[in-house]
Amino acid sequence: MKNIKGFLGAAGFAAIAAIGMSSAALADDAADGERKFGYTITITGVSDYIFRGISLTNNDPAFQPFIEFTYGTPSLTWYLDFWGSNVNDGLGDPWELDVYAGVRPVTGPISWDLGVLYYTNPSHQASTINPTNAGTDYVEFKIAATITPITNLSLTAVGYATPDVGFASPVTETGEFDAAYTLPAFGIFTPTISGAIGYTHAERAGTFDALCPSDHCDDTQINRGTDSYTYWNAGVKLTVDKYFMDFRYWDTTISKQDDQNGYADARFVFSAGVNLP
Repeated sequence: MKNIKGFLGAAGFAAIAAIGMSSAALADDAADGERKFGYTITITGVSDYIFRGISLTNNDPAFQPFIEFTYGTPSLTWYLDFWGSNVNDGLGDPWELDVYAGVRPVTGPISWDLGVLYYTNPSHQASTINPTNAGTDYVEFKIAATITPITNLSLTAVGYATPDVGFASPVTETGEFDAAYTLPAFGIFTPTISGAIGYTHAERAGTFDALCPSDHCDDTQINRGTDSYTYWNAGVKLTVDKYFMDFRYWDTTISKQDDQNGYADARFVFSAGVNLP
């Protein structure tokens, strides 16, 4: 019952927010003209797959394809995304496939993003024969607001909420602030400097433990892990036509005692890719 209430509460919040923001954008949407379909493909290689400051590839490189389908106008756009990556998370999952869906309305100076994110590991599904072999899939709800106070500067505040889905994730809340500024072109490159700081909290002790899941630890590991931490990054992205490179520094407040494998250590991450078409 607790799981159901948590899920319904988060789903209700996201639904109400989406209805409210979408309704506020309808008048502007009508003036934007004909609604259109669109799509974008991004293919990226990274030196390490970092999710909120924690490596999900055991500090190894990853290949990450992405495709987004859109429908709407500039003031009201619906989207459906598919994103994938190889992983090495200690649970035997060789790859991850995520699905995102939502709406991006614009109300005055604020661009909104209200969505539902479904994180899946297709090779690690829950077993009906062996109840201890739990699945790792979970749902997350997102609400983000972006403003551009001056030319080339964007500021984004985003919140994520995850309901209790048992082994895969307890009730978790994450807040993040992002800033990005596009500099004048330098030769063939268009540089953008950006950074982010976030805080995540889970309502289960030891959730963020790179050594083992908190409810599958032995006596020597049970006190390791944390239920909350802060993460941040800063870097520069260089764009040349459809191609890009990103050089970024990541760090977290997770201690070495809680992360003896070093998955949350400070590190530099390099990524490169192309946007199509």
